[in-house]
Amino acid sequence: MTPAGLTAGGLPDREAGAVLAPYLREEATAFLRALAPREGELGRPQDDTAESGRRMRRSARRIAGTLHTFGSLTDPGWADPLRAELGWLTDTLGREHRYAARLGRLIGALQRLASAEDAGGIPAAPLPADDDLGLWLPVPTTAPDPAAAASEASRERPGGVAEAPEPLTAVARAAANRRSPAPPQATERGAAASGPLAVGAARAGALLERQLTLARTRAHSAALQAMGSSRFHAVVDAVAVLASEVPLSPAARKPAATVLPLLAEQAHARLTEAAAALPLPRARHPYNGETLHAALAGELPTERQDAAWNRVRVLLRLRRYAQEVLAYDDQDSAARLAAAARVLEQHREAAEAAAAVTAAARTPRIAPATAYALGVLHSDQRLEVEAARYAFAHLWTR
Repeated sequence: MTPAGLTAGGLPDREAGAVLAPYLREEATAFLRALAPREGELGRPQDDTAESGRRMRRSARRIAGTLHTFGSLTDPGWADPLRAELGWLTDTLGREHRYAARLGRLIGALQRLASAEDAGGIPAAPLPADDDLGLWLPVPTTAPDPAAAASEASRERPGGVAEAPEPLTAVARAAANRRSPAPPQATERGAAASGPLAVGAARAGALLERQLTLARTRAHSAALQAMGSSRFHAVVDAVAVLASEVPLSPAARKPAATVLPLLAEQAHARLTEAAAALPLPRARHPYNGETLHAALAGELPTERQDAAWNRVRVLLRLRRYAQEVLAYDDQDSAARLAAAARVLEQHREAAEAAAAVTAAARTPRIAPATAYALGVLHSDQRLEVEAARYAFAHLWTR
């Protein structure tokens, strides 16, 4: 993926601070507006708490990311502590949402896997080679393997949620669609399956639901405690100051066309370096190639392999925020970056879901059928990880 939007073209003939400050003020204002329903403002609906929390975290990430990339243009004594506190706030408030989404993902996957087994393993119609992924892959000359087709067909899921209303390419739509459905109702979970996987799926689902619901409850309590703390109110006060005045450094008086593209290019260089360290040529092969190679070669454990991809996800986010500050009007580039970001977000969700299954499998004295169901579910989520790596490799290298 080549740099796009990191040029001086289109920047106004103003100081760098005069371009950076309006972006920070806009995000700070959005943060404070999202805070109002949580604080119980009169006359505001109270049923949009989840949405307001999402918007708050979105603005907090953008402020922190912008301060990270363009920190040399702001007062370091003010920017560095605020960036750290925004990171703490985003993680604390987002933990409950992540646990809920993980539970829905895993319960939905268990139901899907058990239903596929009960149906006799008959796969749905395979996707065409040049399908909605938009990867422009060659059409295979041989008939598709039924097991691979079943694995691929089982990945199409409704209900993706985008972080922001940004333009979606076909790849972005495919990445957004690769989500597990919402948790089925209790009557649906107990319905109908009789195969070996279904025997342990109910118990495995109950075990996961118990563990993740407990974790979600604790995260909810931690979020409530954090929002009532003096630390949270100090962060809000700092953001309120940012909404009216941005503390800038003397470097912000330099021309925007000189300073801002240079700092954005540095962010892009860090992303490019991190992406070059990924095994992208291997990831371009069909699903599970990376995991199989790692198992045979005795490479790093799964969790340590995932860390490198997560670092690229964070750097890609910083790269996107830098392009937003420059306000470069390149819809194709923005869409490609957004698509890559969503694919890596899918990677993170699947990897964390697989880790949750591993933790559940370590529960003492679980029945063999339960352990079998958890093993199948873990493999399914790791296949989702491989699918995300496969899609990102094609996005990044084309």
